[in-house]
Amino acid sequence: MKHLFFILLLVASAQVAQAQQTTVLKPGQRGVPRHSSANRPDVLPKFPGGAEALGEFLQMNIQYPEAARAKGVTGQVLMGFRVEADGRVTDPHIIQGLTPECDAEALRVLQMMPAWLPAKRKGETLAMPVQLPFTFGSAANLEIEKGKVKFE
Repeated sequence: MKHLFFILLLVASAQVAQAQQTTVLKPGQRGVPRHSSANRPDVLPKFPGGAEALGEFLQMNIQYPEAARAKGVTGQVLMGFRVEADGRVTDPHIIQGLTPECDAEALRVLQMMPAWLPAKRKGETLAMPVQLPFTFGSAANLEIEKGKVKFE
């Protein structure tokens, strides 16, 4: 039985590795191919003012939904969006949700964001997808350790 499990695990991981290697976007598809160095930026997109300013923006604008607070919900909503060549934030979507209320709040705050500093490749700006976690929870459940948020 153990051998069957390991064989299935090896086959599955081989299929995933093959799928990752053959992922090529056709013209007009959204996203950036992972294995294409031609599209890899020299400078990544950045929130104006950097990570510290982004943290302040999120802290000032995220409101912990009352329904989630009443249920004691804590966790993260992972949001995806695209920073266009002109810095605009477009195509906001939920990659990994938490609750409908927290998902809606993360989407609301993401749509309020100012223009970012766009990615650059060889001095030219380019559009690039970005993922950003939105953390929800009460301060009693959060512990700050070495600049990272952990849940107890």
